[in-house]
Amino acid sequence: MRAVGLTRRLMALGMAIGMAIVLAGCAQPPRLAESAGDGPLSSWNGRLALQIESDPQQYSSAAFELKGNAANGELSLFTPLGGTLAVMAWAPGSATLRTSSNDTRSFESLDALVTQVTGTAVPVKALFDWLAGAQTPVQGWQADLSQLAGGRISARRTTPLPSVQLRIVLDK
Repeated sequence: MRAVGLTRRLMALGMAIGMAIVLAGCAQPPRLAESAGDGPLSSWNGRLALQIESDPQQYSSAAFELKGNAANGELSLFTPLGGTLAVMAWAPGSATLRTSSNDTRSFESLDALVTQVTGTAVPVKALFDWLAGAQTPVQGWQADLSQLAGGRISARRTTPLPSVQLRIVLDK
């Protein structure tokens, strides 16, 4: 039963972010720029887990590949067997979600896209800083980078409620 809920949440991660405008026919997601304004383009692989302490509690996890920076990038989410669950891409002024069923949806910003996919706000710009080892403060969030050398990051949001726990394990 728990696996069914997780599978549904993972599909929601890929598709539920959809709560926006469906792009017309041959529209393409924003492409990664060769240079960007919010820091260097980087790449990370690993697993991520997001737990929202609501009633009922929500839990999502997926393998991921993250490329780019907070201004221009792409986040691919994968099933446990390696299939692509969803691809999120963003550039200034736009963000798109492409699901495993090739549905594509558009959002006005990366923050709007992430909020729709996860069900909660996640500090994306700070997340890139945390991955790079910078302890960027975000109101309501506490990031623990003490295990970054071992490929682990955790961050907890205590305000606003519900509380949220984000965990990332990077591939080496």
